[in-house]
Amino acid sequence: MGALKHVGILLWLAGITASSALALWSGLDDVGQALARAGVVGLLGAVLVRVVTVSVAGAGWWLLFPAVRPLRPATAVLLRFIREGINALLPFTQVAGDVMGARLLTFFAVPGPLGAASVIVDMLMQAVTQFVFTALGLMTLIALGTGSSVATTAAWSLAVAAPLLAGFYVVQRRFGHRILHGVLSRIDSDSNWRVLGTVDAVYRGLAAIYARRAGLAASGVVHLLGWLAGVAEVLIVLRCMGLDTTLGEALVIESLVQAVRGAAFAVPSALGAQEAALILLCGLFQIPADQALALSFIKRAADVAVGVPSLVALQVIEGRRFTANWLRRTVEPQVSFKPD
Repeated sequence: MGALKHVGILLWLAGITASSALALWSGLDDVGQALARAGVVGLLGAVLVRVVTVSVAGAGWWLLFPAVRPLRPATAVLLRFIREGINALLPFTQVAGDVMGARLLTFFAVPGPLGAASVIVDMLMQAVTQFVFTALGLMTLIALGTGSSVATTAAWSLAVAAPLLAGFYVVQRRFGHRILHGVLSRIDSDSNWRVLGTVDAVYRGLAAIYARRAGLAASGVVHLLGWLAGVAEVLIVLRCMGLDTTLGEALVIESLVQAVRGAAFAVPSALGAQEAALILLCGLFQIPADQALALSFIKRAADVAVGVPSLVALQVIEGRRFTANWLRRTVEPQVSFKPD
């Protein structure tokens, strides 16, 4: 774990360096002027859209739980904001927030295996709907008749992603359960039976979630709506800069930059990758590099505006949990039995 943490920090620093280098290459004055043109309205618009998209993602996650849901929708949305804040602001891979989300569910009386199963399926639903969203962006790019090389690269990326998504699904079903159970059964360890029991419990949670096809379908629709709502973030910011960006162009930019962010999941917050992708994608529609970088920096500002309160909420939840556990250990009466 320590080595992974160091790698994450190195990638985080490399991303910051790459973003800074792109800003210098584009001209700091030009980027600053583009940011000034976007103004407060562009920034507030981006933040508002981000609040909506993360809230929608939280609702999509909540819909995956069993019919008698163990937590309120507002709690699922809050925890989804915390997942987003960790993934966007901390120097870890972009799945660290999802791991923390599964842990936090146990604070709200959700059994650990069910919580882990819900996060795993939610990650798959996000990935599948993002695949559809990217495909929509690709088809729009082809219809606009520009960026043939980008369209070819995106098409090949989708072709590679499809079997990976299918494999991620398969390992969550009985086939994956049997393989994992067989591998763990061969490991000679005192804690082996406990691990096997946890794995079995997680797979029971996965089976329960997949058995609710209506919940899966509803979650998928909601997640896709969330991706589509994110197009407004690009449209608002570029329009505030004075650009006559169309809805189709904004769809191409947002869908493909999100695909790049997903592919760069190992880099904290996709630093550097997002900036380079936006310069390329905006260039397809004659949007200068300085304005593309200004768009990226406003997106980063929205990350901060949404992520910082989420991390504060995380500290509050952790603090209350610690205090409750401390009081329980301190206040609980010590019962002793005396012989008659």
